[in-house]
Amino acid sequence: MVNWLWLGSSILLCLQWIVLHLSGISISPEWQALSTGIAIFGAAFLLSWAAELAQFDIPQSLALAFLALIAVLPEYAVDMYFAWKAGKDPQYTAYAMANMTGANRLLIGVGWAAVVFTYWLKTRKKFFNLEPHHKIEILYLSLATIYSFLIPFKKQLDLFDAVVLISIFVFYIRAASRAAHVEPELEGPSEMIAHWGEQPRRVVTVLLFLFSAYTIFISAEPFAEGLLATGRTFGIEEFLLVQWLAPLASESPEFIVAILFALRANPGASIGTLISSKVNQWTLLIGMLPIVYMISAGQLTPMQMDSRQVEEIFLTAAQSLFAVAVLANLSFSLTEATLLFVLFSTQLLIPDPRFRYFYSFLYILFTIGLFIVSRDSRESFFGMLFHGPRRQPGIENRE
Repeated sequence: MVNWLWLGSSILLCLQWIVLHLSGISISPEWQALSTGIAIFGAAFLLSWAAELAQFDIPQSLALAFLALIAVLPEYAVDMYFAWKAGKDPQYTAYAMANMTGANRLLIGVGWAAVVFTYWLKTRKKFFNLEPHHKIEILYLSLATIYSFLIPFKKQLDLFDAVVLISIFVFYIRAASRAAHVEPELEGPSEMIAHWGEQPRRVVTVLLFLFSAYTIFISAEPFAEGLLATGRTFGIEEFLLVQWLAPLASESPEFIVAILFALRANPGASIGTLISSKVNQWTLLIGMLPIVYMISAGQLTPMQMDSRQVEEIFLTAAQSLFAVAVLANLSFSLTEATLLFVLFSTQLLIPDPRFRYFYSFLYILFTIGLFIVSRDSRESFFGMLFHGPRRQPGIENRE
């Protein structure tokens, strides 16, 4: 009954906007942002369940990559809209960067940390170990992170960035597709649907994909514009609304699904999906922005970034560097999760631009400190970079 309630509620969240959209009823910007945000929220749940069901037919690592790609589809839709508009109106470049950096930092600072907190509350264990196959995600996230430090120095996103980052994503998918097939562990409506039999499961999976994709397609533009109009109406900085509120609508269902796995004492499946989401957002999402921008602009021109956007990219890259250092030895502790959350949450309280660089260098210093203190983390990280994910040094349990 509970599973039917989850499934029905998510469908209704989508339907309320579909009905409004098809009826042509005009509503105020704040209600438009709320209605479309709720629809995207519901669609993200449906996408997550559909992608989980797809794991029955493809290798687990590829399934995690696929699940992560589908789960962040709402985020892609909103950010691609901003990039498209930026090709016509340069002021939208700031919104595209805001949405992208906010989504990436929320994923690590809140999503990753929440998995460890939930697992600790459930089991009172202060750390957990990841399966060796997660080296694939960590390796390609490391490569993308190292490259991303070049972007702030160029002060632009161009076609070269797109080629490099999308290539990293393609190699990541290729590596994930070669992993062994493992039956997925499901939770909630996806578990219920899986018991209906192979043919019904596949039909429902396709229908969930199509229905949620349509919802996101008709919601992305009004959601983005509704947020901007709401900011203007209430005197709230539009950049902040786009950076934090928009990703919350699209990312929170993924966080909830991850937390449910952690509550079942299965943090590996939980954090695995979130790591894959980070790889997707830090490669394909960034790489697509300049391509969409150039197509919209009708010429091969890069997306120019102002000082605020440069600071945000640098800070996001620094956080990503510390995150991959934390997971390099396939162990994630409560202390590390707390540090990730505190660093993320406190930076929101200080709007001074100088503190973005302060926190950036703080992340880098913590990364260096971790490598100095933990030999296992150091050897795992550099061994992975130079020898690939097949190299599996011993795992050190850190508390």
